[in-house]
Amino acid sequence: MFHDEGLGIYMTKYIEENYHIPDNLTILDGGGLGFTLMTYYQEYDKVITVGTSSKEGKAGDVFSTTGEEMMSEGAVKKTATEVEITMMLEICSFHEDMGEVQLIGMIPEDIIEVKNSLTPTALNSMPNLLRLTLEALEKDNITLEPKEGGMSFIEVIDFFANPKNIDPRNN
Repeated sequence: MFHDEGLGIYMTKYIEENYHIPDNLTILDGGGLGFTLMTYYQEYDKVITVGTSSKEGKAGDVFSTTGEEMMSEGAVKKTATEVEITMMLEICSFHEDMGEVQLIGMIPEDIIEVKNSLTPTALNSMPNLLRLTLEALEKDNITLEPKEGGMSFIEVIDFFANPKNIDPRNN
């Protein structure tokens, strides 16, 4: 992973570890799905992607934007998340059936260095990214109930970026 570029994966794992997932919600790591994402864009009513963005602002800033807004912001996309979303939006725009697409994004500090972690700036902004993600779900009448004994962001990153045989929740 390219350092902060992995924040969407870590958010996915954090939510899976810390919340009960209702039947009407599918959570997946779309980073390696490529054209398979088109299926979700066409078959789901709404797709929320959590990831990085090259919007103007400072590293760690979080925001929400629609697919239409992303398409109107110009052709230059600097993060893998943006490239993949806009590519799928462009392809799916030729089809009539496409769900609403939303990006819950964070401006990364470092997407160049290959490292299985987040920069301190991104890590400190993860609670804000989580808040925006949960608010977006609640707008669609999906409320996630917390589990007992979940994992911190640091534990999630350490466990899933650097897999070990020992689950930190069992210590």
